[in-house]
Amino acid sequence: MSETIARAVRLTASLREKVWGKTRLAPWFPDSEKPIGEAWFLADHGLPLLVKLLFTSERLSVQVHPDDGEDGPRGKTEMWHILDAEPGAAIALGFREPVTRERLRESTKTGEIEQLLNWIPVRAGETYFTPAHTVHAIGGGIVLCEIQQNSDVTYRLWDYGRPRELHVDRAVAIADMGVHPGASRPVPLGEGRAELVRSRFFVTELVSGVRLIPEPHSCQIWICIGGNAKIGGEPVHAGEVWLLPDSGEQPAIESEAARFLRTYVPG
Repeated sequence: MSETIARAVRLTASLREKVWGKTRLAPWFPDSEKPIGEAWFLADHGLPLLVKLLFTSERLSVQVHPDDGEDGPRGKTEMWHILDAEPGAAIALGFREPVTRERLRESTKTGEIEQLLNWIPVRAGETYFTPAHTVHAIGGGIVLCEIQQNSDVTYRLWDYGRPRELHVDRAVAIADMGVHPGASRPVPLGEGRAELVRSRFFVTELVSGVRLIPEPHSCQIWICIGGNAKIGGEPVHAGEVWLLPDSGEQPAIESEAARFLRTYVPG
């Protein structure tokens, strides 16, 4: 490989134990004796985006995230790409019909919020965009890739009786009370590429069956979600996440036998 081409860096996977996690993590990681709920992919310096894999055996809390400037400089807009889903697995995004803030607040006292939410059955290959202010929850029996602003500011509305702090007043104040549009529709880009999400925080594509040299972008991350490939001649396997340089000539992506999510911060 030419010395003028900067090398990609494989990000380190940090596995996080969660009560709602799974012990079976294949094919992404070796199985675990402890329930692993999240794998965070970390660089040796802070990035504007954070990539996670989530493994769920039961429902996560009902929550909402603020936007930029509402609780610190960076909010939390995110997206989910479903990698695996057991029969009947579902996520909640927004409400079945518009509700008032007063009713939302009251529903957190009784658990009625679970019935107000729009629970959507999910399948592998689907993508869901979750802007800040969207009330949401992830159900059990799912493996997904989450791409998000690198922020962990979360307001919980409901946690099924688990002994964790709720933030009802702050959550109700910023919650989007409308109906979420549902799964994103991929936009074909040609040559084995489709755009899944475009926002001011990140753009994400699905890339498969191609060999290409990508254009440079800020925080360009390639997430291998299936098969084996090469980046700059280095072998890449499912469950690995690679960071490309922000500028200069980019390493070649050889993904004839692999599928990637490619995400970056738009310029």
